[in-house]
Amino acid sequence: MDFVFWLLSYVVPFLVVLTIIVFVHEMGHYLVARWNGIAIQAFSIGFGPELIGFNDKRGTRWKLSAIPLGGYVRFVGDMNATSMPDEAFIERAGPELSRQLFVNKNVWQRISVVIAGPVANIIFTLLVLYALLLGYGRYTIPAVLDAVPVESVAGQAGLAEGDRIVSVDGFEVRGFEDFQRLIATAPERQVTITFDRDGRTETITAVPQAVSTTDRFGNAHRIGRLGVTKNIDQSDVVLYRPDPVEAIGMTFEEVRFIIDRTVAFLGDFFVGRGDVEQLGGPVKVAKVSGEVASLGIVALINLMALLSLNIGIFNLLPIPMLDGGHLAYYLVEAARGKPLSQRVQEIGYRFGLAIVFTLMVFTLINDLF
Repeated sequence: MDFVFWLLSYVVPFLVVLTIIVFVHEMGHYLVARWNGIAIQAFSIGFGPELIGFNDKRGTRWKLSAIPLGGYVRFVGDMNATSMPDEAFIERAGPELSRQLFVNKNVWQRISVVIAGPVANIIFTLLVLYALLLGYGRYTIPAVLDAVPVESVAGQAGLAEGDRIVSVDGFEVRGFEDFQRLIATAPERQVTITFDRDGRTETITAVPQAVSTTDRFGNAHRIGRLGVTKNIDQSDVVLYRPDPVEAIGMTFEEVRFIIDRTVAFLGDFFVGRGDVEQLGGPVKVAKVSGEVASLGIVALINLMALLSLNIGIFNLLPIPMLDGGHLAYYLVEAARGKPLSQRVQEIGYRFGLAIVFTLMVFTLINDLF
């Protein structure tokens, strides 16, 4: 029974979330490749041996594979799922097939195909967040400070009781929950706070103190705090429903916030502020998926949108094997008028494989210990 509970509570939500995200990503590659007349050999959710699949009328093999930790679109003429060209096959291809090979398309067509996966993830995130905002709105409370101890970080920076927070780091604060989140995601990083005091708009800077806290599931988090408090009465909580136009701006601002804080989180590791315990791999994602699923389908959908955006961003990193690595190669090709040598590309792929493998091992060990 314990195993069945674990399977249903953690593994199933994780696989559902990951499968949808991977499908969206690979479908971005697939659609743009089709639009550019590229022959596609396989569309796979997962890696390794095929579990089930079928061929469509164009000859593409659609399949579900045994290792559900990613996926790929393999073009005709590729040696493997990482799009390394099969030189022997390319030389044997006839004129008609040659025109459909990915490697023979111009550099801008190849760039469009490579970037389509991450862009699909970003668009998916925008659509999901927009739909949730229109469908459910958001609960909010006034962003007015109730108590600001003089000795607190906020008090030392110049905030006081009765101040209404307007924005943090250029992000609009519509409610106290926005203020909390913006501060919590900036431990030991300077933030710029704009507030209204008796009708006057003022701006200060502060560095939130890093503290450790535990969520309802017992997970430890390193967050930022200013030391302010807010007394919340049930009558203070209101459901805000933006109109369709306002929701567009709120959605883009949410995505900008996630990207900004993700980049800042990664940047912390280069200046010695990073918390390695916050890095996680498949085990941690599965655990978080199960925990969030227990909060309801809306929370799980919101997590899926967040993960989709992060996967899109991660894939744009200029690491060979990732989409960003391919993109870097093609941009160099566009600048110099000819591609890098096959030898240089192979060295890059091996280097990229080492980085990705090391990261996978590190996050797995971090998850387990």
